[in-house]
Order: sequence, then structure tokens, then C-alpha cells
Amino acid sequence: MADPRFFTVAGPYTLASLADIAKASVSDGADMARIFKDVAPLEVAGPDEVSFLDNKKYVAAFQASKAGLCVVSPEMADKAPPGMTLLLAKDPYRAYARIAQAFYPVAAPEPWIAPTACIDSTAKVAPSCRVEPGAVIGAGAEIGERSHVGPNVVIGRGVIIGEDCILGANATVSHAVIGHKVNIYPGARIGQDGFGFAMGAEGHLKVPQLGRVVIGNGVEIGANTTIDRGAGPDTVIGDGCMIDNLVQIGHNVQLGRGCVIVAQVGISGSTRMGDFAAAGGQAGITGHLRIGAGARIAAQAGVMRDVGPGETVGGAPAVPMTEWLRQTAMIGKMARKKG
Repeated sequence: MADPRFFTVAGPYTLASLADIAKASVSDGADMARIFKDVAPLEVAGPDEVSFLDNKKYVAAFQASKAGLCVVSPEMADKAPPGMTLLLAKDPYRAYARIAQAFYPVAAPEPWIAPTACIDSTAKVAPSCRVEPGAVIGAGAEIGERSHVGPNVVIGRGVIIGEDCILGANATVSHAVIGHKVNIYPGARIGQDGFGFAMGAEGHLKVPQLGRVVIGNGVEIGANTTIDRGAGPDTVIGDGCMIDNLVQIGHNVQLGRGCVIVAQVGISGSTRMGDFAAAGGQAGITGHLRIGAGARIAAQAGVMRDVGPGETVGGAPAVPMTEWLRQTAMIGKMARKKG
């Protein structure tokens, strides 16, 4: 059970309702009217709680669990302990996510504007918004319905933020157009100058950064992540992208729909990533590359060339994953022989 000081549980829900929410089928003989009150990990879940199994490493915990209901793949159903009801789903983690969202929905903010917020007279803040103490909203900015502007957030002149957005404490946003249901975590920096200058012996000459940051719907941007505005073309973050903490995205970068960028990744200017491409933690991607749709970049990879659609690469410099694994095995074998 989640700590009630921080989280408010909804429900309870019947098994029939949870099956519909999860888009899963129910194991034979189950009582569809049975009530469940919460979600919990396998190790601590009780008979009126829901858990899940998505990783075979936790089969032992699954077999010992006291959870009343568990979301599993059909292939794992025969390993369930006696008396446990099952929801059977091809993707148990996704099905469980739907259930967890039902028990812990994101509540709309209570409308309020703090007396210490500084809002320009020409800004448009929807009446259902909440603006916390110390926030600054610049001239001509627009904030959509039910959006929540956290403490000390700074929203620059002319910025447009859609409906149902959350801006965490101390985030700053300038030169940006942001869609609906975007979650910007504390300390993120969006829309600042891109790193663009003409180098020369007589001194480096700054190139004006005249683009914007355009962020689609349903995007998450992690704490202390930085997204530079474009130099002339825009920096674009597509619908549904998930960007972790401490990520650096350079000017003119374009991410397609549903890209996943894990912590401490750096993407240099003008690189384009196709729909649903993913980069593992601490990967570095040089500028002006094309990363194809569905491509996968392993953690700590150094990408210096284009990556084709659906290709998986690893290592530094990055090469196809099978080649990288072969190289790593050969180096290990050589080291053992030398020893």
C-alpha cells in the first residue's frame, strides 16, 4: 500500500472492472464480483490487493505471494500459488499499469493563484489552473485549462502551454509551444539558447538561436533535463516521448513519436530520431545523424554514424549489437589468455 501521506487511493474495484481496465482475461472459476482495494508488490501484497509478474527473475516471489490477484502472462499461469486469481495478459506490465492508474489517478489541481506569483497582465491563465508561490509568467504567455504551475517556475514571454500540463518546481520554459498533458519535472530547462557559434582564432562568434522548442502531447521531461531551442528550425519533441532525468537535447534535434531517452543521454544538434527509437543511459549521439524508427541504442554507446530503422547498436564507437558482443567476447578471451 502506498503511503497515504503522499498518495490517495481510489476504488475499490471488482474483478470484472479490473479485467476491463486491464484489457485482460480472468482465470477459470474466479468470482467476478470479488473486491480489490489497492495494488502492491508481490512480496507484501495481501488477499485484497493486486500485483503483477513481468520478469522471470521474480517467479519465486510470485509463488510465495499472498496477493489476491496477479497480472501475469498465460505462460506463467501454471506457476501461481493455490487460491490466487489471475488476470492473463500478453503484456502484464502494461496491463498492470492500467490498473495502477485506476487506483491512483492524477487529480486535477485545485484552482488557485498564489498571492506571491508574478503574472504579467497580458498573460492568459485559464481559470482552472493552479499557480504556486513564486511562479513567474511572462507577457503574452498562455496556460491551458487544469494546468499546474509549480513553485518558482518561470514561464517566458509568449510561451504557450496546453491543457492538463504539470510544471514542477523551479522549471524554466522560454521560446516554447507545448501541447496537452505534458509533465515537466522539477528543474528542467526548456527553450534556452542552443550551443551555436562560429569558431575562429579571433574569437568565437555567437550565432543567434532563432527557433523554438515544440513539444507534442503526452510528453514527460525529467528533472534537470535541458532542451535547447532551435537555431532557425525548431527543436521538436514528438507526441508521447518519455525523457528521463539529466538528459541534454541540443538545438534543432527532432524526436519522433514515442521516443524513449534514458538518463544522462546527450543528443547533439540537428540529429533526428524516428518514431519509437530509444537510447539507453549515458549514450552519446553526435550531431546531424539520422536514427531510424524503432532503433535501439545501448547504454553508454557512442553513436557517430546513422542508425537504420529497427537496428540495435552498442559500444563506442557504436556498431551493430551482435558485432559489439563479439568484440567484447574476443577482448575478454584475449585478456584471459594473457593472464
